[in-house]
Amino acid sequence: MADSPNCDLTSLSPLQLFERVTEQGEKVRALKAGKAPKDEIDAAVRMLLSLKLSYKTTTGQDYQAGLPPKDLVLINNGAAKEEDEDLVDPWNVQTSNAKGVDYDKLIVRFGSSKIDTDLINRIERAIGQKPHHFLRRGIFFSHRDMDQVLDAYENKKPFYLYTGRGPSSQAMHVGHLIPFMFTKWLQEVFDVPLVIQLTDDEKYLWKDMTIEKAYEYARENAKDIIACGFDINKTFIFSDLDYLGTSAGFYKNIVKVQKHVTFNQVKGIFGFTDSDCIGKISFPAIQAAPSFSSSFPQIFNGKENIQCLIPCAIDQDPYFRMTRDVAPRIGQPKPALLHSVFFPALQGAQTKMSASDPNSSIFLTDTPKQIKTKINKHAFSGGRDTVEEHRKYGGNCEVDVSFMYLTFFLEDDDRLEQLKQAYTSGELLTGELKKVLIETMQPLVAAHQERRKQVTDEIVKQFMTPRKLAFEF
Repeated sequence: MADSPNCDLTSLSPLQLFERVTEQGEKVRALKAGKAPKDEIDAAVRMLLSLKLSYKTTTGQDYQAGLPPKDLVLINNGAAKEEDEDLVDPWNVQTSNAKGVDYDKLIVRFGSSKIDTDLINRIERAIGQKPHHFLRRGIFFSHRDMDQVLDAYENKKPFYLYTGRGPSSQAMHVGHLIPFMFTKWLQEVFDVPLVIQLTDDEKYLWKDMTIEKAYEYARENAKDIIACGFDINKTFIFSDLDYLGTSAGFYKNIVKVQKHVTFNQVKGIFGFTDSDCIGKISFPAIQAAPSFSSSFPQIFNGKENIQCLIPCAIDQDPYFRMTRDVAPRIGQPKPALLHSVFFPALQGAQTKMSASDPNSSIFLTDTPKQIKTKINKHAFSGGRDTVEEHRKYGGNCEVDVSFMYLTFFLEDDDRLEQLKQAYTSGELLTGELKKVLIETMQPLVAAHQERRKQVTDEIVKQFMTPRKLAFEF
């Protein structure tokens, strides 16, 4: 968008306006620092004032650097603006709708962009193959700057992938696999380096566990991640408790981020209170740091200008909105993001699953019998009360958890569509749909367990050793 006071600002969301003000402020500072002509500086200042006025008119709030509009960031200890508004933050996901979170509203509220058919088609052209079914089915539904990543790729410029896991329990569930399955596919089709952060420090700060237990969970979770099939020559997995003490580049980036984010800003973004420990307040900078290639000098040869692409669930977006705001001020490129929907609990899509509730999901340690029992007993049904009613009126795939799970794990598009039509028409009963899910999940989990058995402590150590990967920079 051109820097003209007459540009149409009415079509911008509050967060887009916020980002425009931030970018224009950076431009004014750069012009002044570069001793640009006075008329050029004056024009940029007029544009900045115009943007700030539009921002205040739209949001009713004065612009504050680093602090996005308050109504766009739902904090973990606050109520939603409207009674039926979804609550989404890095620690809580709540909705009253049996269909789950309204992701179209969330895109507007967070100021991200929808992954549309044009972008999916562009990805297909870039990689020369059919896009992942997570893209085709809208499981990854939102993005920030994916078009820039594709620009870089098409122009033979490098980028890298970054995703992570908060190791809150020894056993991961199938929902935890979603970002790793997709990240593995991205790594293979684009042939790029990948860094995976295990935030064991975060879990120690937030959970009632010892630091030793948090580190143990990190190493156990690393085995499940490795079992997804990542290439050891192209992937670096690191524990914060380990890596932070060994990498000057990583720590320097943490400190740079910390300097440019105020306590007031993290309170606004994350809902921290005066009673929270200082570790929580400083942690967002630790999750931000892997977004910058200079945090991994052993991989990127000290280069600081390599863009990062982060596949994650959209509840992690507040961390990276903060990161994207800070990045230009510390001379780093903004990370791009791909956002996924939430994986529903067996009991319904109103909440995320809990690792502390064994019946809320299928865990990667479950036996075939446990999987069958959980699905038959706990999977929320979109079927009717009686067989007669179901045959007459059909089932509701939009709330049926078995169908939702099949959307994630059944790769055959034609088979999925057949099941949808049969269930919606009443031809297929709930018990029969659950049987299809059981037959899908049992071999998937069993195959993962077999791969995990092959992951030794020595292999984990190799993945987690800071080293050069199979790329030249």
